[in-house]
Amino acid sequence: MFSLMALGNSLVFAAEKTKQKPLNFVFILVDDLGYMDVGCNNPDTFYETPHIDQLAKTGMRFTNGYAANPVCSPTRYSIMTGKYPTRVDATNFFSGKRAGKFLPAPLNDQMPLSEVTIAEALKEHGYSTFFAGKWHLGPTEEFWPEKQGFDVNRGGWHRGGPYGGKKYFSPYGNPRLTDGPEGEHLPDRLASETAKFIDEHREQPFFAYLAFYSVHTPLMGPSPLVAKYQAKAKRLGLTGQEEFADEEQVFDVDEKRRVRILQNHAVYAAMVESMDSAVGKVLAQLEKSGLAENTVVMLTADNGGLSTSEGSPTSNLPLRGGKGWLYEGGIREVFLIRWPGGTQPGSTCDEPVITTDFYPTILDLADLPLKPEQHLDGVSLKPFLQGEEPLKREALYWHYPHYSNQGGIPGGAIRMDDWKLIERFEDGSTRLYNLKTDLGEQTDLTAKHPERVAAMRRKLHAWYQETDAKFLRAKPDGPEPWQPGK
Repeated sequence: MFSLMALGNSLVFAAEKTKQKPLNFVFILVDDLGYMDVGCNNPDTFYETPHIDQLAKTGMRFTNGYAANPVCSPTRYSIMTGKYPTRVDATNFFSGKRAGKFLPAPLNDQMPLSEVTIAEALKEHGYSTFFAGKWHLGPTEEFWPEKQGFDVNRGGWHRGGPYGGKKYFSPYGNPRLTDGPEGEHLPDRLASETAKFIDEHREQPFFAYLAFYSVHTPLMGPSPLVAKYQAKAKRLGLTGQEEFADEEQVFDVDEKRRVRILQNHAVYAAMVESMDSAVGKVLAQLEKSGLAENTVVMLTADNGGLSTSEGSPTSNLPLRGGKGWLYEGGIREVFLIRWPGGTQPGSTCDEPVITTDFYPTILDLADLPLKPEQHLDGVSLKPFLQGEEPLKREALYWHYPHYSNQGGIPGGAIRMDDWKLIERFEDGSTRLYNLKTDLGEQTDLTAKHPERVAAMRRKLHAWYQETDAKFLRAKPDGPEPWQPGK
């Protein structure tokens, strides 16, 4: 009798589960947004991000979330594939080939069509897929979103910024985005396209990927918002203060760079608020369409805030460096996930996670089969989201064998627990930091912990070998650069 009752209960449970609608997914990627640019990470930020902050209050905030690379295209590749970009030599923005003392490593500037993207994986199970915004994962139409699993593409092509037409305002000069009314603002338009897609797919599971061009250069914002933040800076006494530090005291590099140490840039603040308002429009549409309780929302950035070049509009302090640097300011990201009924609202997780983890997490939350041979560098974050204790991985890795436009040096990095080692590719020198006691990476502990340095380097070098990592090359008739193992 008991076994029959148990069987009956299990059949009822299975039937109820079958009736449940599949989860929808909204993935939001912000270009160049700094970890310290949002209120949920930095209550003292100059910028105003109420919608992102509210998302954090209703989901889980990862305090040690990382991009797979300090510049855009490689991180975008990692999200789409669940792999470290080093595996296919997609290690710089497409097609960045700036030389320095040595030639950079070879660069593959397209995401291979052989990759099964997260969009393609979801389409296999009946999901409708949508992309809006910045793609920057291939030079020709053959490699744009429509060829990589997306049913709809609004604005994604080869360019890394809104460089056509009037840039952030219509007309856009974008072959994948029709022009709107004169002066229409790009972030709002992309949000409107995303909201429309959501409302049209109430009865079909969907994956909507909104990749803002914001807050990437060119630095442009709506005039009323710029005026608002000019007045705010004046009211707070932030005008006339020292905005930059002596780069020689902050960065141990050969090329001189200034680093912004004060958030008071009115145009950048206007760009941040405009982006945040666009996020709010998408979240409001989920509520209006009755889909909020059945939709997972994820939000992150592709690299750290721009602090050492091209206008240097934001400060990442207390994090060191910014976009283009292997210091925390270049790779630590806003990292939020809201899973209604799964995540505890307002919860935080301090475990180090990285953008390769989104792919398996999405499949796991959707109760779909994982693809370990595809997302082989990511792990599902579902246990974290449920407040469980998952298996801890030993390390996270970074590989950037290029001279960044922002002044960052070619190098690699590894994080193990609270320890982070950075290796400079020009000469093989290292820097060791304890992020728990030195978040700003100011005190090099290499000399005090030689055994730890040796162990971390061995692990990092083994990872180089596993991923077939490439390194700096000599210029014609020039000296040979350092190579691992030599």
